[in-house]
Amino acid sequence: MRLRFLALLIACVAALSAQEMPKELSFGVISTESTVNLKPSWEPLFADLSAALGIPVKGFFANDYNGIIEGMRFKKVDIAWHGNKSAMLAVDRADGEVFARVVNIDGSEGYYSYVIVHKDSPYQTIDELLAKGKEVTFGLGDPNSTSGTLVPGFYIFAQRGIDPKAHFKRVTNAKHEANILAVVARQVDAATCASDAYARLGDREPDKIAQTRIVWKSPLIPSDPIVWRKDLPAALKDKIRAFFLNYGNTEAGKKVLPALKWSGFRASDNSQLIPIRQLELAKQKAEIENDGKMSADEKQKALAEIDAKLAALAQQR
Repeated sequence: MRLRFLALLIACVAALSAQEMPKELSFGVISTESTVNLKPSWEPLFADLSAALGIPVKGFFANDYNGIIEGMRFKKVDIAWHGNKSAMLAVDRADGEVFARVVNIDGSEGYYSYVIVHKDSPYQTIDELLAKGKEVTFGLGDPNSTSGTLVPGFYIFAQRGIDPKAHFKRVTNAKHEANILAVVARQVDAATCASDAYARLGDREPDKIAQTRIVWKSPLIPSDPIVWRKDLPAALKDKIRAFFLNYGNTEAGKKVLPALKWSGFRASDNSQLIPIRQLELAKQKAEIENDGKMSADEKQKALAEIDAKLAALAQQR
């Protein structure tokens, strides 16, 4: 009787585990470029991941970064390629978890934020451009983009006490690729973009890149994380992790990844986001210090709260 009960219990657990396995997975891709350009690079990877898992993997392409974050929050996205800032929001808002990070073709694990101008632009440096702010139309990235908005927002604007919307003649927000093309078409005088997006467009349309010039380059940004929903079945997560960590060493991976400007993936976790959290808080701190509308007491309280958060993050590193 007891053995029969144990056998029944094991069968029930096995059945429950089988039920927990999804019939298909949705893979979110942040909108650094148009979907038309992103799909050909990503769909071969989805096909290889499908074969490895034995579950169909479908791409989820949203119009903006927030679409991927919200997709994960409402369980429409199971895994996603993120920038560091959007990954931070996915972790905080959508029960996401970093498990891997990309490795560039040259083996490095980082990229840069650029500010570019047309090759015929009179502006040779970022300081020259800022000095003529009221004459300049400036393109930022998606509000949740690390390289398109957060990094230049701190290093260019917050550290100088500049509000870009008040400083420039006009400010726009667009994808990296759209920003580059806007500079080429002289629709904006300057714009941010990610170095990897700049390189990918250079491969496809070198004549476009030849019409631009870089006037500012950021410090190195940690390479992009891959995030999954924490509530995915453990056995499935093991398979997904194994696929990504080994993919760069496979013949399939060596054919697919160069189109993404990557050579593979390395294990990672949420601690990768600590420098980005620190950068976001430092940006907020600089903005508060330069805020002429806040009282001294309000500033002191707000700055103390940020300092406490920064101290807590420093202990986690």
